[in-house]
Amino acid sequence: QVRLVESGGGLVQPGGSLRLSCAASGVLQSSNSMDWYRQAPGKQRELVATITSGGSSNYADSVKGRFTISRDNAKNTMYLQMNSLKPEDTAVYYCKIRWSYYAGSSMRSNEYWGQGTQVTVAS
Repeated sequence: QVRLVESGGGLVQPGGSLRLSCAASGVLQSSNSMDWYRQAPGKQRELVATITSGGSSNYADSVKGRFTISRDNAKNTMYLQMNSLKPEDTAVYYCKIRWSYYAGSSMRSNEYWGQGTQVTVAS
């Protein structure tokens, strides 16, 4: 079984910074991708950033230049450094791990979610 635990959320003033962590445990495939999503009240969950086990990353336009995703493969932990936070960044932040594998000749995929951590940006 795979378990993801997020931490690091909280209340911060506009312009401030937070660092989120996501620790993965269980039976993991070494080649995987990890993502940060967020969901604000009344809105759909949206992809914030993604990083592969090789270190390639991508960001949503709304956070480019302000957020940095990283990971420590030895610790199976992913991070999200959030700088210059804005009130519109307020949301529950979720991490996800996913990978694909072959079952016979068919490709399948697994994905697992964390429970989420609240980030509130307000003065």
